[in-house]
Amino acid sequence: MEKKMKDIFTKSKISAIVLIGGNYDKELLKRCLDSISWCDEVIKVETESIKGSFSEWRNEGAKRAKNNWLFYVDSDEEVTTQLKNNILQVKDTNEFAGYAIPRRNKFLGHTMHWGGWYPDYVLRLFMKDKFDGWFGELHEQPLVNGPTGHLKEPLLHDSHRNLHDMVEKTNNWSEIEAKLLFKAGHPKMNFFRFCSAAFREFWYRGVVKLGFLDGTVGVIEIIYQMYSRLITYSKLWELQINESRNI
Repeated sequence: MEKKMKDIFTKSKISAIVLIGGNYDKELLKRCLDSISWCDEVIKVETESIKGSFSEWRNEGAKRAKNNWLFYVDSDEEVTTQLKNNILQVKDTNEFAGYAIPRRNKFLGHTMHWGGWYPDYVLRLFMKDKFDGWFGELHEQPLVNGPTGHLKEPLLHDSHRNLHDMVEKTNNWSEIEAKLLFKAGHPKMNFFRFCSAAFREFWYRGVVKLGFLDGTVGVIEIIYQMYSRLITYSKLWELQINESRNI
């Protein structure tokens, strides 16, 4: 009976986990932390003090968590009162092992509605005993052992606040992504593959997802995503060329 009562008590508790890197925005971080102050525990993982990848940092947060619900929020994200109430409403139902949360992304001060940027579901809330870990070096994903559902209220994501930060982020991430593609044995890059990559990005963002309906920022984002893709493949091409020269 005592164990059963203890299980019921811990079911109602949530551990929020936030990764804090060296270049975080202090204002956004404060906004983030204020928005999750209602959680039973807030764990801040200082990424500069732990050598590893995003998956390893997120897994470190799970190891420190004391409660049976894990809720991951990035330092440039904010939880609204509506989302808070949505989470509190579903966490004791035991209907799902985890929940994907829609994100409302803001680029260059503009809230995105098109271009594939909404609802942009991310799996961030799940039971700790159903969680098998985060996997992936760049686009990390959690492995949850059980059915997952979808929340209705969005998580606010203030991303790409200026073009300088956007380019710097792309330069860093494209380096990692190019190396992953290279290790995976991606086919040799050539003129056709470069053109195909740029066209696919334009077709998806601009035509299929109607990105131009977000106005000037939407058009900039379409062009930028094409640029980002080409930078990644250019770095992949460079790795392939260097390898052929060393053979």
